[in-house]
Amino acid sequence: MPYPITLLMTMKPLILASSSPYRRELLSRLQLPFQAVSPNLDETPLMGETAMDTCARLSLAKAQKVAESHPNALIIGSDQVALLDGRLVGKPGTHEVAQQQLRQASGREMSFHTALCLLNASTGVAQQTRVDAQVRYRTLTDDEIERYLRADTPYDCAGSGRIETLGIALVDYVRSDDPTALIGLPLIALAHMLRQEGVALP
Repeated sequence: MPYPITLLMTMKPLILASSSPYRRELLSRLQLPFQAVSPNLDETPLMGETAMDTCARLSLAKAQKVAESHPNALIIGSDQVALLDGRLVGKPGTHEVAQQQLRQASGREMSFHTALCLLNASTGVAQQTRVDAQVRYRTLTDDEIERYLRADTPYDCAGSGRIETLGIALVDYVRSDDPTALIGLPLIALAHMLRQEGVALP
């Protein structure tokens, strides 16, 4: 899409430190020119690190990694963890694991914690926050789980549900200050951060 020439001339390059198509789609909603760059970072949790600490550390580390090759950019880093009864829930990867995750989540509440960082690579100033979401799954039958997984194939989504598509039919409620946080990039918080860096947004 075309962007005003004044915006292109005055705004620092905006980079999303992510290879996620979901985060790219979310960021495009702000109608700002940006580039997506994979940080190629080891995301293994550190010994003794809580899940919330892990996502906060990784959101900053992703931005810092990309800053090494883009020293004059505004860089967005984000990371998300999902927890069920305090246990980490990862991306299923396979149909069988997704079945297991949804059976375990049936009738229960899962917490999603999304850490966000906006790093000004030229000044080193990093703004950071975390936005949480609670999702209660309906009591799901095996047939419902199977129909959903065949239709939506959410094997790259922690918790095995795409809330922005058919996955909305799996849940009783979503509670969060920002619905985009659940998908992986909290746009309300990001818009505030961008304004702090002088980026013009409505």
